[in-house]
Amino acid sequence: MDLLPQFLANGLVIGSFYALSALGLTLILGLMRVVNFAHGELYMLGGVLGWWVTTALGLDFLTGLALVALIMGVFGWLVDRVLIERIRGQGEEPGILLTIGLSIFLANTALLVVGTAPLKVAGPVSSGPVFLGPIVVTKIRLFAVAVCAVLIVAAYLLIQKTRLGRAMRATFQDPMAAQLAGIKTANVYACTFALGTVIASLAGMLLGSIYSAQVSVGGLVSMKAFVVVILGGMGSFAGAIVGGLVLGVAEALWGGYVATGWVDIIGFVIVILTLVFRPYGLFSKRAERA
Repeated sequence: MDLLPQFLANGLVIGSFYALSALGLTLILGLMRVVNFAHGELYMLGGVLGWWVTTALGLDFLTGLALVALIMGVFGWLVDRVLIERIRGQGEEPGILLTIGLSIFLANTALLVVGTAPLKVAGPVSSGPVFLGPIVVTKIRLFAVAVCAVLIVAAYLLIQKTRLGRAMRATFQDPMAAQLAGIKTANVYACTFALGTVIASLAGMLLGSIYSAQVSVGGLVSMKAFVVVILGGMGSFAGAIVGGLVLGVAEALWGGYVATGWVDIIGFVIVILTLVFRPYGLFSKRAERA
């Protein structure tokens, strides 16, 4: 039990990245109703691009973070306008097939370009330890968690307080009424997918500064993001945050007290329990449950 505070701290750190990554999927899956199986590859691209801009180009971390956000935002906007717009309104099956194909394409393209070796993103601070009572945390982890928190708050303010955010919420509540009100829903969909892409990619770059970026990580990231979205409730901002933290803490406790080799099974257990006892998630809206 003496190690419990350390395990909880480790779980909150990794959970913050799960939460940030799941926010991108929440926007695309919960609001756009697009089952994005390429989400993990968008996360992976953020880590690979983060390595490239900080190592090959020699940019500092924050400048590189902004550049990655710009590149991935444009990429996400193009994916929606060129690909997803063609199958919008045709049900979920075409979107599933499209994003699976996009996932395979992105993963194999990245494999051909950078190979299978882990890519370390150059962080802005050292990895030296910080002692907080019985808890030991590295400086780079504290920095990355702080950036995660800033990004989560920024995404919330954008969705709730800006004109674009109001247009997004109006479009997803009633697309026809939004069009009659003068909202260009095609642009709103593209901006939403771009925002989800940016959030996922920045999570990949931040986690790459702590561990490393790998081309093969996409499938595992997608699985964990879907777990968080199912747990929190599709389209729920708060649900994505709480779900990410719950998954991170659960994995840390399991790895600390049971076995690290079976950590990834926790996500499947959480999904099963959620679907059995609360199939619409912890923070699902009453209208969605109805």
